[in-house]
Amino acid sequence: MPEPAGPDAVTPDAGTPAAPTPEAAALADPTVDGAAAAEDPGQAVEPAGEPEQAVDPVVEPAVEPAGEPEQAVVPEHAVPAPAASEPVVTVVSDPAKWGRVDEDGTVYVRTADGERAVGSWQAGDPAAGLAHFARRFDDLATEVSLLEARLRAHTGNPAEIKTKAQALAESIPTATAVGDLDGLAARARAMVGTADSAAAESRAEKAAARAAQIARKEALAAEAEQIAAESTAWKAAGDRLKAIVEEWKTIRGIDRKTDEALWTRFAAARDAFGRRRGAHFAALDTQRGEARAAKQELIAEAQRLSASTDWGPTSAAMRSLMDRWKAVPRTGRDGDDDLWKQFRAAQDVFFTARAESDKVRNSEQVANQQAKEELLAEAEKLDPSTDLRGAQAALRRIQERYDAIGHVPRGAMRSLEDRMQAVEQRVRGAADAGRVRTAPENPMVTSMRAAVTKAEEQLAKAEASGDARRISQAQADLATRREWLAEAEKAARR
Repeated sequence: MPEPAGPDAVTPDAGTPAAPTPEAAALADPTVDGAAAAEDPGQAVEPAGEPEQAVDPVVEPAVEPAGEPEQAVVPEHAVPAPAASEPVVTVVSDPAKWGRVDEDGTVYVRTADGERAVGSWQAGDPAAGLAHFARRFDDLATEVSLLEARLRAHTGNPAEIKTKAQALAESIPTATAVGDLDGLAARARAMVGTADSAAAESRAEKAAARAAQIARKEALAAEAEQIAAESTAWKAAGDRLKAIVEEWKTIRGIDRKTDEALWTRFAAARDAFGRRRGAHFAALDTQRGEARAAKQELIAEAQRLSASTDWGPTSAAMRSLMDRWKAVPRTGRDGDDDLWKQFRAAQDVFFTARAESDKVRNSEQVANQQAKEELLAEAEKLDPSTDLRGAQAALRRIQERYDAIGHVPRGAMRSLEDRMQAVEQRVRGAADAGRVRTAPENPMVTSMRAAVTKAEEQLAKAEASGDARRISQAQADLATRREWLAEAEKAARR
């Protein structure tokens, strides 16, 4: 076994720290926790597990951990800085391109200024020594790539990134590593030069995002204010205000002062809508209470009239109550239905009784009609041409019995009167034919007949109007006029 080359030489058993795996490098992916960065723009997201630089000039072969995932190996010149949306890929450099190990174990790195010794490898294959120092370079390259990704994605504090890039730019040229130190240092210096512009871009993006979020909340506040001022669709408007609250919670990235001012606007609009809606329903409750009281009064009045037998005036009063009921506002579906049942029940009591009375009266009038038709049939059999005086006497007796009979149905009244007048005219014509001189008709009879005709016209108009009171009055007036006509005709015949 060869002896150590010097007091700084180490044995292979000691080992060296291994380069970070791609999984460890991915922990610092600048795309993660984007929401947190939007919430607190000034908070930088530090890369997790950044490797420390190796500074020992004399090292030993690295002992790789068992089962560690292999790193992606790509040519260094073909690997651009990782994009913000992609995980950082650890670049493995070609150590033979950038360094060598001489016969006495000294490890050199090639730079633009020439070779520079970076350490000593006294145990093991020289290629293993180059690989060890190449992994140190890869650690530095991974750190630079992480900073570039954070700067490009605007996920970190640009001032801190600039400071770290400056430190790397100063330390990389003298690092104990084998790789393109000049190119890596140039990348670090480039970050220093672009950090300020990246910071300005980051601020502009965050300002634009903040303005967009503010505009969303301003639009929601304006909508709430419009609802508070105009909407009367109470349920739909209330549901919309609840939906606005849920949408409001999803809008982030606004400074506290602006956010509180916008929330104050929205809350004030929501409170105003609540007060207006409360006032509306309070007024509606008052109106319904007044309507209930008015309808209860109408019910009581209908119940008082329900026992009346004064059919004409009471019918008119019941129709007036119905018109007043329709003019009163509703009290609500359930309450209004109950009140209507009470009101309708009171009216039904009266109209049922009137219908029964009309049925009895109609049966009496039908019987009167049959009696008058029998008398008319008897009168129509009279023959004044053979016995004028006997026919006249029989007609007078028939007329007296006819007039003593009560009312008949209105539909039959005119036909019965026409038949009686026809008999009267036939008898009168026979009497006139037997006279040498015809006396003019009695003026009183003419006047009475005109009065009867006018009364019949008044009755027809009353029936057309449907007013029970007018109909009753017209019927009574017509009966009186007919009695007067009959008396005038009797007087004229005498």
